[in-house]
Order: sequence, then structure tokens, then C-alpha cells
Amino acid sequence: MASPDKVAAVEEIREKFQNSNAAVVTAYTGLSVAQLKDLRRSLGENAQYRVAKNTLTKIAANEAGVTELDEFFVGSTAVAFVTGDPVEAAKSLRDFAKDNPQLVIKGGVLDGKALNADEIKKLADLESREVLLAKLAGGMKASMAKAAATFQAPLSKFVRTADALRAKQEQGGAGTPAPAEAE
Repeated sequence: MASPDKVAAVEEIREKFQNSNAAVVTAYTGLSVAQLKDLRRSLGENAQYRVAKNTLTKIAANEAGVTELDEFFVGSTAVAFVTGDPVEAAKSLRDFAKDNPQLVIKGGVLDGKALNADEIKKLADLESREVLLAKLAGGMKASMAKAAATFQAPLSKFVRTADALRAKQEQGGAGTPAPAEAE
């Protein structure tokens, strides 16, 4: 029979798995409490870093439908539950791991797809969502400006041609009599 504390812990972790769009599993052996506090601070509001027992985390993940992470729940394990931009959270974890080699990224899951440690590092190398959206908007704006110029070119060419014909007619037509108006 499971204790009420363990049932509550499993329920809390299950909710975190369900409410996050990504989860990154790490090993933290050798990190001090102060370093873990710094890691949590570096993740900011994008993610919550939770140390939990492997058995409880595995049960909670399976109840949440996340079975891809079972192989990572070995040894000292903590999970970063990402509710914000996964790229920013991956960058924070990667940067912290560079300064603190005791933190090892084991793997994770992003929108239901399993990721290994290398894929998470590649995710960290991406630009943030805001930068990518800004580049997309800039590219779309440039395409729209180019399209507008392309559509405007025949019209302006026509106007220049008509203006040149009018000017030529005025120069060449000064000595010719104007057609008689009907009365």
C-alpha cells in the first residue's frame, strides 16, 4: 500500500508532465544546494527543476503518457519541466552544464517526441522563438515589398511610356492644325 506522501508526489509530478510542453532529465550528482539554487534561478519562469525519486517519477511519467523517458530514470535524477520556450530552457541547462560539469543532460521529451542529450544540445543551439519569429516576419515583409514593386513596375512603365508619347506628340504636333470641332 502506497503512503499518502508518495501518492501526492506522483500526482504532482504527473501534473507537471501533463502541463509542460517539454521535460529534460538530468543527473545532478556532485552539485551543491547552492548550485542547484543557481540552476533553478537560471531557468527562470520558463521551467521548474524538480529532484524526485526515480520510481515515483517513472510512475508519474507513465501515468501522464510519457513512456519515452523510462531509460533515463537511473541514478541521481532531476527533471526540468518546461512550460515556456524549450529553446531558452535548453540553453540555460547547456550553459549551466558548461560551468558545472557535474550536471549531465540525459535526455528529454519535447511535444511527445523523445530527445537524446545531443538533440537537446542542438535545440539549445537554435535561436529563441522570438528571434525566429522576427526573422520570419522580416522575410515576409521583404517578400511583400518585392511583390509590390513587381506589381507596380508595369504600371509605372506604362505611365512613363504614355508620358513620353505625350511629350513627343506635343513637340512634333506643334505645326499641325488641330482637328476642327463639330458645331
